[in-house]
Amino acid sequence: MMAAAPVVVVVAHWHVGAGQLEQVRQLVGEVRARSLEEPGCLGYEVFGDLADAQHLLLVERYADDAALEAHRSSSHFREIVQGRIIPLLASRNVDLLQPRAPL
Repeated sequence: MMAAAPVVVVVAHWHVGAGQLEQVRQLVGEVRARSLEEPGCLGYEVFGDLADAQHLLLVERYADDAALEAHRSSSHFREIVQGRIIPLLASRNVDLLQPRAPL
C-alpha cells in the first residue's frame, strides 16, 4: 500500500503596516473564505497577536504539495494576497511545515 502524500502546513507571520489593519483583516477574510472552497485546503485560520495588534498569524493546511501549489496559483491568491495584501504589510515571513512523528 502506498503512503498518502504528507499534509503541508503554512504558518505565515504578517506584520501589517500602520493604519492598514482593518483593510488587511477584511481582505484576508475574503481570501480565507475562497481558500476553504479549494478541494485541497484542509483548514485556514487567522489569529491576532494579543501583545501586538499589527501582527497576524495565519495557519493553513493543504492536502499535499500539489494542493498548496494550486492555492498559490489561484486567482484569489494572486489578485488579493499578492496584489492587494502584501503591499500593505510591513513584513511577512512564511514557513512551510509537515507533520512528523514524535521522536
